[in-house]
Amino acid sequence: MQKWRCSICDYIYTARKGDPESGIKPGTRFEDLPEHWGCPDCGASKQNFERMADDGLDF
Repeated sequence: MQKWRCSICDYIYTARKGDPESGIKPGTRFEDLPEHWGCPDCGASKQNFERMADDGLDF
């Protein structure tokens, strides 16, 4: 499972969890997030997220 890290606050987005508090259902790939979506912890835009290396772990 791909993980994306906010470069501002280190929040980790995974499709498995989604972001239910923002209306993003579990299973939603990062690429499919709306452009207006932002980090739920600090509000940073999608452009501030970096794809993480796949370590085989899913959290």
